Order: sequence, then structure tokens, then C-alpha cells
Amino acid sequence: MTQTVQWDSEQYLRFRNERTQPSRDLAMQLPTDDGTVRRVLDIGCGPGNSTAVLRERYPQARILGVDSSPEMIDAARKAHPDIDFTLCDVSKPGDLAALPHDFDIVFSNACIQWVPDHPRLIPALLGLLRHGGMLAVQTPMNYEEPIHRIIADVVHSPKYADRLPQQREFFNLTPPEYWELLHGSELTETFRIWKITYMHNLPSHAAIMDWYRGTGLRPYLQALADDGERAAFENEVFRRVRDAYPTQSDGSIIFPFPRFFFTAVRG
Repeated sequence: MTQTVQWDSEQYLRFRNERTQPSRDLAMQLPTDDGTVRRVLDIGCGPGNSTAVLRERYPQARILGVDSSPEMIDAARKAHPDIDFTLCDVSKPGDLAALPHDFDIVFSNACIQWVPDHPRLIPALLGLLRHGGMLAVQTPMNYEEPIHRIIADVVHSPKYADRLPQQREFFNLTPPEYWELLHGSELTETFRIWKITYMHNLPSHAAIMDWYRGTGLRPYLQALADDGERAAFENEVFRRVRDAYPTQSDGSIIFPFPRFFFTAVRG
């Protein structure tokens, strides 16, 4: 079963600070604003929260945010009228090829996990840079966390196995595979890889569900036919989430979220 996920910018931004912090941490690894960075591209810009971080970093640069979701692009244009945004599906080679190939920075925060074929994608992103330009990427790598194991167990349970999409929803490689991909690319001059686990403090177990309604749960909720089915699916996931994440003394939840980063300079 295949489907096109319909994204919701309002749902996504309910955790704006937590979702934007990794883009801030990644942006700190970019070159300083010395006047040489003139063109910046944000791949998978969503509602523009990460693109706004790039605007703070490079106030005078021409910045373009691209995303495959019309809803996200509309939200980004309304929120950030000083930045250019356009539709572009980077899973389609033709869309990437149609972009300019002289960017100083190509930036992507929490996007490429949805895009297949990274051995093709990463060189294509590097190819959008001028010589000496930098590719900077952050992608979630939290597949071993309880929330992902829970969702997978429920999706593959007898009740849902023949009714929900079973294909791999996330397309990340492993860190060693990214190392080999960057190391072996003739487009790469230098590169770095690293990982950070963010320890988000959420107010309740319900907040974990609210977080994932905007990302990992969304393809499955969209595939279910009616509100009753979606509620039953969510209730099963929620029951297991409560067992998997202990509460702190004030009732809040520590929600670990590992993310993988890399930067690469084009030679």
C-alpha cells in the first residue's frame, strides 16, 4: 500500500522549540557571515522554522526554502514573507536538477529520512553547491527508541498488518554508511559526522502522542478509514507508551530523541 502523506503545519509546530533546536545547532556549524555566503537553500523547509534560523545566520543572503507539501509552503510564505519558498520534491531527480547549482549553503533539517535512495540523493545535494560550498544535514535516528518500536509492533500486529502501509517509512542509512558515502564521493573535500541525543522534557504521555501525530504516526492515521479506527489505533499505541516512558516527580516525561548530523564541503 502506498500513499502520499498530507502534512499539517499547525500540528508540526506545536513543538516548535524542540523541532527547531537541532537546526540551530546545525546552523552553528556553518561558515560565519563574512559576506561570502550569498545563496542558501533549505531542503525540506516545512513551515519555515528552520529557514528562519538561516535568515538569522545570513541576514543579507538570498535564501530559498523548498518542500514537497503545498500546505507547508503556504504556511512558510505566510510566516516568513522575506524569504522565498517554492514547491520541490527532492525525491524526484528532475526537481533537484531544475534547481540552481551555485548555492553557498545547502541545508536540510529533519527531511531526508522521508526521501529514498540516499546514495543518489546526497551526491545530488552536493552537486547543487559551488566549489567550497557546504552541505549541512540533520536527520532523526531514533528508531531504537520505545515510541518507534511501539508503532512498528502495532502496525505489524494481526489487527493492522493487512490494513496499514508496511513499506519502510524512513530511508536513513547508518552512520558508517554515510561515512563511506561521503568519503567515497569525488564531490567531497572534507566532512564531519556526529550524533546528539536531545532529552526533551514533555508535560505528559499525551504530549508524546501529539508530537508523533505530526510525524511518525501521520502516515498510519491517514491510512485508516474513519475516526473510530484512528482512535482505536492511537489508544493501543498510547497504552504502550505509558508503560514505556516513566514519569518524573512532577508528572512530566523525559523523551530522548537521537539525531544524526553531517556537514560536507564540496571540493
